[in-house]
This record gives sequence, structure tokens and C-alpha cells, in this order.
Amino acid sequence: MLPDYVITRKKTIVDKILPFIEMILLLIIVQAAIALLTMAPEEEETIRFRVLAHSDAPADQHVKQEIQQSIAPLIEQALASSGSKAEIVDNLEAVEHEIVAIADSLAGGRDISFVRTDALFPPKRSGYFIHPQARYDAYILTIGSGRGDNWWCALFPKVCFPDKEKEDEKVKFFIWEWIKKLFD
Repeated sequence: MLPDYVITRKKTIVDKILPFIEMILLLIIVQAAIALLTMAPEEEETIRFRVLAHSDAPADQHVKQEIQQSIAPLIEQALASSGSKAEIVDNLEAVEHEIVAIADSLAGGRDISFVRTDALFPPKRSGYFIHPQARYDAYILTIGSGRGDNWWCALFPKVCFPDKEKEDEKVKFFIWEWIKKLFD
């Protein structure tokens, strides 16, 4: 019978350092991925449009939605013929009287105010980016006291948000769905 021999391999310096190099490279890749996914978009001149409802009552929220839907074509038209923030401002000033007239006709006797000012906006997520809470140049259409939920839209660049986000669909996990198909 042959005796068992322990085979030992002499570790070189590369064999000792290689796991540390791999770990450092992995950490750099993870850090780069996190930075790409959480990095805010470049600071650019934005202009926003906000419609504030009188209250959270369903009737007041319905009025806000009607006004928002009625003035949306005017805003879309102003955006379609604009390529810069200055052009958007000029185009919105041209239709300002129409926006106020439409809002006034749908407001049910409530006071309407339409101003351009620096307004504080809450943080919002857009894809993988988070728009921080900050003061933004904005057009604000206030219905009555303006204490209800609001709708806002970033006109330049174009990103619109309802105040309360709705759940679009149920989250599904690929592996779990695959396992369920195996047993169906």
C-alpha cells in the first residue's frame, strides 16, 4: 500500500494579496453603482407649475383636478414650442390670462391667484433620482385658501407628479414566480 502524502503548495506573495485586491475592486464597483443610482441630476434651471386645492374635501380635490386637466393643454402647448426656460416663461406669460379665466370659471366662486415665485417643494423621487426639498422657480395657481393636497409639474425638464403617489402594481419576485410555475 502506498502511503498518503500531504501535498503542500508554497504560497507566493500574489496568493496572499489577491483576495484583498479582489475585495477592494468589489467595494469600488459597489460604491460606483450606489453613486450612479443615488446621484441627483445635475443642477439645472427648473421651473415648476403647482395647483393648490382649497381643502382636502373630495369636492375641492375634484375642482383641482378639473382645473388641472383643463389648463394642461395650454401648458403642453407652451412647452411644445419652447426649448429653454426663458421661452417657457414667455409662452406661459402669453397664456396666463387664459389659465386664470379657465380656473376662475371652474373654481365655483372661490378666489383664484396665479403668481410666479420661489416656492418650497417637498423631496420627490423620479426614477432613481431624488429631487431634494428646495426652493424652485414656480408658477402657483391657488384655489381659495390653498390648504388642500396639490398637484405639481416640473415644466423644464418635464416631470409631473400628483401629490399622493399611487401604487401601480404589486411587486413580483422572479425566482418565486418561477418556483410557483414549476408546481402548477
